[in-house]
Amino acid sequence: MILFEPLTLTGKHVILEPLRRDHHDGLVTATQDGELWQLWYTSVPAPEGMAAEIERRLALQETGSMLPFTTRLIDPATGGPGRIIGMTTYMNIDAGTPRVEIGSTWNAASVQGAGTNPDSKLLLLRHAFETLGCPAVEFRTHWLNHQSREAISRLGAKQDGVLRNHSRTADGVLRDTVVFSILEHEWPMVRNGLEHRLAKRA
Repeated sequence: MILFEPLTLTGKHVILEPLRRDHHDGLVTATQDGELWQLWYTSVPAPEGMAAEIERRLALQETGSMLPFTTRLIDPATGGPGRIIGMTTYMNIDAGTPRVEIGSTWNAASVQGAGTNPDSKLLLLRHAFETLGCPAVEFRTHWLNHQSREAISRLGAKQDGVLRNHSRTADGVLRDTVVFSILEHEWPMVRNGLEHRLAKRA
């Protein structure tokens, strides 16, 4: 049985640190960057709902089913933690296999396309495969979230299938969920691809 304990992961562009309640104001500012909660095809907390979302994620951490992170930029002047830009998680944790899903992720609009997402994914995937020993890592997204589906495919994940009428969105509409995964023998190639993408931004 693998223990999924809070930890900090440091990459080239971002630092992933354990979610805390005092991250609230920084997360509100980040979600206002692009008004991300207005996107109908994904679920990003509105400013007034951020405190509840933090509590939801921390409660799931207590049950052992989620390990939530706050995403920060690395401050170029100090090399340390900079401003908060979003959230991500290990979720649907199966500690016995072990297996995880990487999801519930969002980043401020101003940093999208700047290497923060592949850096974050590299950190989470490396820890999952190389430290935790996961034989597979999963990703899920809305069928209609083409931006997310393309981003997951660019990682090197393969589509497993579509769960039709799988869950309801915040407004009560049934959604189809696309499931992707990366297997442990695929990880070295995926890692090389992510490292290459990040090296091009040096």
